[in-house]
Amino acid sequence: MATFTKIATTQEVPPGQGKVVEVGGRALAVFNVGGQFHVMDNACLHRGGPLGEGMLDGTTVTCPWHGWEYDVTSGACSTDPSLKVATIPVKIEGSDILVGL
Repeated sequence: MATFTKIATTQEVPPGQGKVVEVGGRALAVFNVGGQFHVMDNACLHRGGPLGEGMLDGTTVTCPWHGWEYDVTSGACSTDPSLKVATIPVKIEGSDILVGL
């Protein structure tokens, strides 16, 4: 069973934005899509770009390095859905964002 760890507060990730956090030596990207929080590995599958620093449009984040796009709800790459960035289980407790690792 996953152990849930606090990574941020809901106030730290405004709607339509992303944030990069590190937990247990692992860089994660946290996104707020209309009050729903999604977490995935921060590294783009193309060249390792920081997805948490990318532009979020709806549920799609665009890597700031080379423009690869991913659905933050599933981790699927828009151009090749067989490629997926790992997504992480999320739960909210009060104003805390927790991830299950």
